[in-house]
Amino acid sequence: MSHLTPPPHSAPQAAVSDNVSWTDPARQAVFDRWMSGVAASQGLLPGSLRVASADASFRRYLRVDTVQGGSRIVMDAPPDKENSEPFVRIAALMKAAGLNAPEVLDWHEAHGFMLLGDLGDATMMSAIDPERPQANHGLYMQAVDTLVQWQLASRPGVLPPYDAALLNRELSLFADWYLAQHRGVQLQDAQREVFDKAFALIVQRNLAAPSVYVHRDFMPRNLMMPFGSSAQLGVLDFQDAVYGPISYDIASLMRDAFLTWDEDFVLDITIRYWEKARKAGLMDFEDWHGDFGAFYRAVEWMGLQRHLKVAGIFARLTLRDGKPKYLADAPRFIHYIRKTCDRYRELGPLLKLLDEIEGTTPEVGFAYGRI
Repeated sequence: MSHLTPPPHSAPQAAVSDNVSWTDPARQAVFDRWMSGVAASQGLLPGSLRVASADASFRRYLRVDTVQGGSRIVMDAPPDKENSEPFVRIAALMKAAGLNAPEVLDWHEAHGFMLLGDLGDATMMSAIDPERPQANHGLYMQAVDTLVQWQLASRPGVLPPYDAALLNRELSLFADWYLAQHRGVQLQDAQREVFDKAFALIVQRNLAAPSVYVHRDFMPRNLMMPFGSSAQLGVLDFQDAVYGPISYDIASLMRDAFLTWDEDFVLDITIRYWEKARKAGLMDFEDWHGDFGAFYRAVEWMGLQRHLKVAGIFARLTLRDGKPKYLADAPRFIHYIRKTCDRYRELGPLLKLLDEIEGTTPEVGFAYGRI
């Protein structure tokens, strides 16, 4: 145990982590030894340890107070289930880019424990007013500034490539988990051909875009409100970052996994992102510099790939990992997917097949698909 005196409200603990549940006593014992070892050097109060949050992976986050009156975050990431090395490496990349990312203060690599700076507990999502889009305009512009700053730091050969193999693996999650496991649909040859052709076209379109650093889950739940001395939004959950299409993160931000905006607001923020990225020299590709519509079409195709992937991931989280809350948002993704497919003639067969599977009725009208 640390020689530091616990605060008056803390009851004596038999172990550092007794007020946090553990399924593996041996892992708890290793954690207690590690926490006791870093408490003195980092000025921690081990008796204050409590759960901060958990995410869709096998990671969880704990919070512990410091003698100075602040707090730190502890990441608990079992190394047989989670590789923490990318988190450490990408956190350093983000810091070098001037972003407000957690500082890695200590890392027990062998057992997957990490001590991090604390960015607070107020996410951008918690500050959003979903009923009044324009009331959130300033927040989204802060997110756009953060995104452009991240993209400007991009260099090839630093992060794994978001290549055809990875894009195809992600798209396969839709067929394997959403269709086969969740919907119980076994695709026949003709149906499989429709998906294969559509997926090949999605990959081709998205790989045509210029590459930058891609956070890969850039959305309000992973952005933190300014905290402490920082005036910037904080950035979390970046360990899966890659080097790939510049259209990805803005699609992720504006076509949220847990929040839907009217297209007017989506267009407003996306245009403002495009303008800032253009001034920064990030839109020097084909006609993107002068034609927002060309860029926006790329964003739609990238969003389609993401939504197919996430629908599959949410089904897997429910059926394999026992986390049913995620699949409750599946209708949002099917809506995104159908809406995009309805805009493009070449995606018509995919839309027709999805309508058959979902039992949805195609919209009837005189809208003309985009080319």
